[in-house]
Amino acid sequence: MSHDVIVIGLGGMGSAAAYRLAQRGKRVLGLEKFTPVHTQGSSHGGSRITRQAYFEDPAYVPLLLRAHEMWDQIERDSGEHIFHRVGGVLVGAPDSRTISGSRASAEQYGLKHEMLDAQEIRERFPTMRPSKNEVALYEAGAGLVVPEKSVKAHLELAAKAGAELHFEEPVTHWEEGRVTTAEATYEADHVVVCPGPWATELLRDLEIPFEVERQVQFFWKATENFADHPTYIWEDAAGKTFYGFPEMDGAVKVAIFGGGQICTPETIDRTVHDHEVQAMRDVMAPKMPGIAGTFQRAATCMFTNTADEHFVIARHPEHDNVTVACGFSGHGFKFVPVVGEILADLTIDGATRHPIALFDPARLRGGA
Repeated sequence: MSHDVIVIGLGGMGSAAAYRLAQRGKRVLGLEKFTPVHTQGSSHGGSRITRQAYFEDPAYVPLLLRAHEMWDQIERDSGEHIFHRVGGVLVGAPDSRTISGSRASAEQYGLKHEMLDAQEIRERFPTMRPSKNEVALYEAGAGLVVPEKSVKAHLELAAKAGAELHFEEPVTHWEEGRVTTAEATYEADHVVVCPGPWATELLRDLEIPFEVERQVQFFWKATENFADHPTYIWEDAAGKTFYGFPEMDGAVKVAIFGGGQICTPETIDRTVHDHEVQAMRDVMAPKMPGIAGTFQRAATCMFTNTADEHFVIARHPEHDNVTVACGFSGHGFKFVPVVGEILADLTIDGATRHPIALFDPARLRGGA
């Protein structure tokens, strides 16, 4: 059977693309290397922060506004509780990237937010111990999404809309109009490639130097109450950032952003070592000592980073009938539903109403 579109990779972005394409009446074949909702890539770990006052670049804000609308729609359509609006607080020095960038985005787009000084932070969030020169931006509309529930919902909705989904069928080769797996060769008018940390392998001809980074997520039994806590991102004086979540399923999850070991999906160390647990405790303890109680467990995942930490979402520059989405650099999951919409737009129409100039692969091609 010939298909209109083949989607390679059914994690966060690929599952959303498969759904949106099938929803628009396309005959979709989705191909996934692992089982549904697996733990081998970047779409697991129980929680991802979502926010709109975006310090990375104000250009992301329109996409986030749309994503929040679409999370609500996905919840209605699937019956899954994916988006938890628990609020979000960002902490740092007034001139830090986290604070200055978030404030600039909030002010440019008129996003509801509050600025808090150190004393106000302590009064509002007693779990936090800021130094006297630190401030916070609080965004009540922020929160977290559950990646496993997102992938599950998008896959089920894609199948319901008519998509044919194959699991444990890794792709060995693709070209315009044809995709080969360990099981068969399939033909389609268009191919959408959502490879996650397999971007270097599957998108070699993009000539983009993706870097895969091991990320560790730590889970603790806290000594203070985090049941109704907002999500948080905290940039310290040295520029190191840690982030975390309210208590879920009896544990509080925290992680250090960036600085992980460079790896490949084949060489990643899945063992979390005692010195890593201690390093996480050392970062948290001065700022949020109530978290650094009893260590429970940890999980590894992978960031696929570009040189500028912005995404790659575009028609493939060398292949007219191929669309790619990759290089999400550790901050992409909050965009899942709108990326699915963008990929459907690019596949069907060759263009999208959403602002994606920032994600043009031309900026990165040929880098060393």
